[in-house]
Amino acid sequence: MNKCNLILHCGAKSVERSALPHVPTPIATETWTPIPHHRLVEQVEHALNLSRLTVVSQAHALTHCGARYFGLLQVQNGHASPDYSWVLGLRNSHDKRFPAGLVVGWSVFVCDNLAFSGEVQLNRKHTANIVRDLPMLTERAVGQLTERWHAQDTRIARYRETALDDTQAHDLMIRAVDVGVCPVSTLPKVINEWRRPTMAAFQPRNVWSLFNGFTEALKGNLPLLPARTQALHGLMDATAGLAGRN
Repeated sequence: MNKCNLILHCGAKSVERSALPHVPTPIATETWTPIPHHRLVEQVEHALNLSRLTVVSQAHALTHCGARYFGLLQVQNGHASPDYSWVLGLRNSHDKRFPAGLVVGWSVFVCDNLAFSGEVQLNRKHTANIVRDLPMLTERAVGQLTERWHAQDTRIARYRETALDDTQAHDLMIRAVDVGVCPVSTLPKVINEWRRPTMAAFQPRNVWSLFNGFTEALKGNLPLLPARTQALHGLMDATAGLAGRN
């Protein structure tokens, strides 16, 4: 099993799981209740255990002097694909930058590309009742994972079955800019990955290859990656005849 890779960004520092309890948590106010980074991780791990899901690899990072946390947990439910694995993306902040969150995604083994889906996610603001609500919210979100496992396998299979020619691929690249998948400045990387794939696995001219060309070009900014790859899924789902599947 490949190690779960966390793409660092903007000065983020990779840390061990054991370091998280030592990160100071600010004092709560009447309207704001920050939670320790390790508390979010522990709650998600507990919810995974209740759903009989196993963490097989994990990675964690801190930025802004420990005020912002990002993590990835690679999980299995007894079924493992030879090509990709399921991951949960976690985030938390102590500077009011964003709420505590969880989003489901997957990582491609051959290139460590990450992609996230909008099907199962949690965003909880740091208000007074977050400590009370977090167990219920994480258990509900994680509980949906097994329901989505087969659907994701079906999605990737359809991507592989849907052929693309150069004209169609170039049109999708332009539309990707329009829907917020990436800025125009990223397109040269996508074009290069389509014309000369870095990995032999993406030589076939199909939606799966173009999708991975995008995710290769999008590496390096984990906070923006969930929204970008969710938009990418929408575009590729429509192309593969899966529009309206969520």
